[in-house]
Amino acid sequence: MKDGKTQILFAISECVPFAKSGGLADVGGALPLALNRKRSVRASVIMPEYSSIPHEYLDKMEHVTHFEIKLGWRKKYCGINKLKHRGTTFYFIDNKDYFGADYLYGYGDYEAERFAFFSIAVLEAIPYLDEIPDIIHCHDWQTAMIPVLLKNRYAFLGIYEKTKTVFTIHNLRFQGMFNPDLMPDFFGFERQMVDDGRAGTNGALNFMKGALTYADAITTVSPTYSEEILTIWGGEGLEQALASRKQDLYGILNGIDHTIFNPAKDPGIEANFSLDDISGKYKCKSALQEEAGLPLREKVPLIGMIGRLTSQKGLDLVEHVMNDIMADDLQMIVLGTGEKRYSDMFQYFQQLYPEKIRAFITFDSGLADRIYAGSDMFLMPSLFEPCGLAQMISMAYGTVPIVRETGGLKDTVDSFNSDTGTGNGFSFSHYNAHDMLYTIRRALKYYEEYPAVWKKIQESGMKQDFSWKASASNYVDLYTSLK
Repeated sequence: MKDGKTQILFAISECVPFAKSGGLADVGGALPLALNRKRSVRASVIMPEYSSIPHEYLDKMEHVTHFEIKLGWRKKYCGINKLKHRGTTFYFIDNKDYFGADYLYGYGDYEAERFAFFSIAVLEAIPYLDEIPDIIHCHDWQTAMIPVLLKNRYAFLGIYEKTKTVFTIHNLRFQGMFNPDLMPDFFGFERQMVDDGRAGTNGALNFMKGALTYADAITTVSPTYSEEILTIWGGEGLEQALASRKQDLYGILNGIDHTIFNPAKDPGIEANFSLDDISGKYKCKSALQEEAGLPLREKVPLIGMIGRLTSQKGLDLVEHVMNDIMADDLQMIVLGTGEKRYSDMFQYFQQLYPEKIRAFITFDSGLADRIYAGSDMFLMPSLFEPCGLAQMISMAYGTVPIVRETGGLKDTVDSFNSDTGTGNGFSFSHYNAHDMLYTIRRALKYYEEYPAVWKKIQESGMKQDFSWKASASNYVDLYTSLK
């Protein structure tokens, strides 16, 4: 601690604007900045130095030091570089063998090796950082072995003895499970640590289980998700381990960076607009229809979908009633990559209904913003959703969400109540395709028949404050409690 501030080091595998595959990167790019606006903490970030990081950032990095680290019996080069961005210090772990390819994540046991190296490198880098962290805040399975290493190897060394760890679960389904023999091979720990369950499940090395055992505090990314993961349905096999740490488990809702997701200032959309003057949204809609090759119809309801094309996102529900959805007078634009089953499904329906649906099977953050800005509704019928940022972004852009009541979707979308006239979207509770279809048609009815009510729902969403301010305060309280 320096100048009375608690030093926080975020250890994370991706972070905007440097590298992104999903919402984890948005959290890494926004939460530390929000924390640095608090008087009592100072946050920095450490992540892999991927070759895909844009050169505008790579070229500005300052070399701090380099050294060799031991990965089991291997000796590996480790470079530490840093860059100041938006008032926050970002450190980068440099090793071209592990992070020099054109991908963030791969497959198989090599992923265990890559992120075993990263976890050890984070701890070995600490003596060379500007500040010794009071708390290392780890995110998802890629950094989950840091608490294990800290408690079992580094805590007995002088500069580490007071350092605590916080581990955040962004998605419990992805746990980092590997061959148990990799525990001694990469980390030098006895395999017994896997076999007795401290860092293993069902005989497999489980990175995330290690964090659940050794982290000083555990968080999830929404209050509802923190309850769901304690159940057999939502616990992904770790519900008992989580229940044993219930007193150390906190649900803190993620936020979005309103300096980035702001339709009044977004330079990438056709026309800017705001709560005070939403007229630019209709220009965005026309431009989006033209880009998608759909008929330019101002009055037709346009539904957007953005995200990974996986079963988690409720796409089996969409598949089951897609012909019914297409029977209504509407348009749909889909953006994402993922399981072949769903990319093929959307492309099939695009051929069947060429004037009603367009599927972009790609990752394109600029197009995502244009879909948020130009759509009337945003469909997100997830099987489970730890937090979800897309529904928050859609509301910021005046696009009304249609969601299933799970995780962060339940915490952020207040389904329209016709008796009270309140609500910022539409939702359904049961994981059922026809419940989803009914909810879509309920939204269509208000869009088409009650424009004043629709405008009120739209405005309610745009008024929501999903910034990181409240969440950052909750994290500060948690950090303080650990000191």
